[in-house]
Amino acid sequence: MSEKAKEKVKIVSQECIGKDIYSMWLQTDRIAKSARPGQFLSLYTRDGSKLLPRPISICEIDKEKDRIRLVYRVTGPNTGTEGFSKLHANVSIEVLGPLGNGFPLEEARGKKVFLIGGGIGIPPMLETAKQLDAEKKIILGYRDELFLKAEFESYGEVYTATEDGSAGTKGNVMDSIRKNGLEADVVFACGPAPMLRAVKAYALEKKIPCWISMEERMACGIGACLACVCKSKEVDSHSHVNNKRVCKDGPVFLSTEVEL
Repeated sequence: MSEKAKEKVKIVSQECIGKDIYSMWLQTDRIAKSARPGQFLSLYTRDGSKLLPRPISICEIDKEKDRIRLVYRVTGPNTGTEGFSKLHANVSIEVLGPLGNGFPLEEARGKKVFLIGGGIGIPPMLETAKQLDAEKKIILGYRDELFLKAEFESYGEVYTATEDGSAGTKGNVMDSIRKNGLEADVVFACGPAPMLRAVKAYALEKKIPCWISMEERMACGIGACLACVCKSKEVDSHSHVNNKRVCKDGPVFLSTEVEL
């Protein structure tokens, strides 16, 4: 796991790329050098009434320019994410990171891999796709409006599913996999719990390893507060119960290690 620390970073650019979806590039002194696909940052708001940071997955890493890209969804009015969306270039904010364990790219090198993203679980799969040396089939699930699809197309075959059928397969990512007759040796996935449950069941049926990045509400982001635990097969050395801390032990888990 990479060394983490709080750092004041500068916003390079920010733009809206879809309904309530924003893309923000950050200039860092240290974080980009050690960040890996599947990790996340905790961003501190500039609103003194909101003390806890907000976790946002890393979408892209530019190690040459020491920059990190975050793509996030504004979750509602008067939220931390709404506050972030109002910031502009040259504004500084505090972040903690990189946090979490990231995807085990070495486990999939040279194999046939599904990279599956659903909703706001799509952004972290972009840097994963860029760095993974494998035969990639990228399956992206949306409610309706597409975002980041064109960028994924540089790194593998892209298949889409939309709930309303406006693009790609009507339905979800599993409908797209079945309709297109896709097969893989390994699965990496990030998205909402119902999607991850279906992906886990598929991987068990096919007897292939599957790593999932879990989305949970977090507080401290470093494993101290136990606000983001999930049920696990093994007893956690910190809490001494069958829990895993998503922020500290994850957010990426082998799907058979956790309950969904």
